[in-house]
Amino acid sequence: MTVDEYLEKPYWVIDILPKQVPADSKGQYFKIEEYYLDHPQIDAIYRKFTNVLLKLNCYEEIDVSQDGEKWMTNPAPKDIEAMLLKCLSDESMLSVYLKSSDALITISGDDTYMTVYNPSAETVELLASLTNSEGLFIWKP
Repeated sequence: MTVDEYLEKPYWVIDILPKQVPADSKGQYFKIEEYYLDHPQIDAIYRKFTNVLLKLNCYEEIDVSQDGEKWMTNPAPKDIEAMLLKCLSDESMLSVYLKSSDALITISGDDTYMTVYNPSAETVELLASLTNSEGLFIWKP
């Protein structure tokens, strides 16, 4: 499948919030999101994303791509970190393919969440443990 085909699959969200904010929320979601997208808050979030991906790579073989065309299998931890930081600095998208579970994780440099497309129940369970260890949440919209 191509990246675009995965984007049509069921997905889960790895987020700083424990569940989706309702459209009619009385809170100030967009102002809070803007706050978290600024430095140093977004740097701390991307550190957590890096940690989740590195821990995940202990259990899963991964392919990583900055552009959706050139893929690296099991890049070095420092390379994964550098790719995430590049994604953050230029607001590009990073794609992480989980070979054994046929799932795709995307991270966009202008978001405070990661999206996991087509995950198996086992993958969601593993990600729940990993995200919890970093103070993040995984939920299905």
